[in-house]
Amino acid sequence: MKGRITDNGQRTRPPRLSPAKRDDGGQATDQKLRLGVVGVGYVGELHAQKYASMEDVDLVGLADIDFKRAKEVARKYNTKAYNSHTELLPSVDGLSLAVPTVSHFEIAHDILTHGTHLLVEKPITLKLRDADRLIEMAKERNTILQIGHIERFNPAVVKMESLLSKPIFIESHRLNFFTKRGTDVDVVLDLMIHDLDIILHLVDSEIEEIDAVGMPVMGDNIDIASVRIIFANGTVANVTASRVSNESLRMVRIFQPDNCISVDYGNRKISVTHLEGSGKDSTDGSSLVHREDKFPDSDPLADQIRSFVEAIKGGTEPKVTGVDGKRALAVALCIIDQIKGKAKITS
Repeated sequence: MKGRITDNGQRTRPPRLSPAKRDDGGQATDQKLRLGVVGVGYVGELHAQKYASMEDVDLVGLADIDFKRAKEVARKYNTKAYNSHTELLPSVDGLSLAVPTVSHFEIAHDILTHGTHLLVEKPITLKLRDADRLIEMAKERNTILQIGHIERFNPAVVKMESLLSKPIFIESHRLNFFTKRGTDVDVVLDLMIHDLDIILHLVDSEIEEIDAVGMPVMGDNIDIASVRIIFANGTVANVTASRVSNESLRMVRIFQPDNCISVDYGNRKISVTHLEGSGKDSTDGSSLVHREDKFPDSDPLADQIRSFVEAIKGGTEPKVTGVDGKRALAVALCIIDQIKGKAKITS
């Protein structure tokens, strides 16, 4: 893959919200943001839980085509159930979208057309042209479009960013036990896209080459994939993702001239190893210094949703933009195309 995915359009600053209005003509209590969730499966319910816990948010409703499920979750968080996002739209300032990826574009299109702020779970869409359309719609309507790449809010990743100087080699593994959740798409879009987003965010360089392999195991979609990405500045990244593993592992290691940084995403832990002083000639390892930081009480999903809320309230660009989501999608689709071309996988 040659060239870097860029966006030449300048995003305008969304306006600060005026006091939120309810359908009955009244104002939301204490000018709380009126937010909701479309799709209340496993991930969508977590979004509802976080919104319900925020004092400056009014969780006004949850929508799901499985109305029984919507009512079950709505009762739990003392809100209203809807069986369609179109019924919920007039009542909200913003929505989280956590439906199967195949439905992302259609529903996101409706939400943005209505001028409603949107946090959409990754990946942004299945097709690049659809991602482009959503980005353009958000710009035209001056609305927030945030993509749910949750690892950006992992405190170990935030700490890692502050320690980066010159990444030479990146090694990333994301392994998971097999579950049905997420298998509607290839593992590259299900799991690997998290790591692609992080790497693209950290490495300020164009991609010069991608070499990918992978295969399906449990069905028609790719379940295990490995890719080597070479950047124009010399950085090399090896990325592996599997959802048919006998262990759960989410880790990235970054090797630099002066240190090695290791992040355990799942345990929210970062460790740094470096050579102290002039001990590079030492052969007994005594000059190696190792330090570790843990963030056990952090909640990356809560931080992600708080970021969405603050972007709406403050009229600021979200931490993970639609353009970010499109860049990760473009690389992911290139990887999938290469794997399917080599393996002649049909879908």
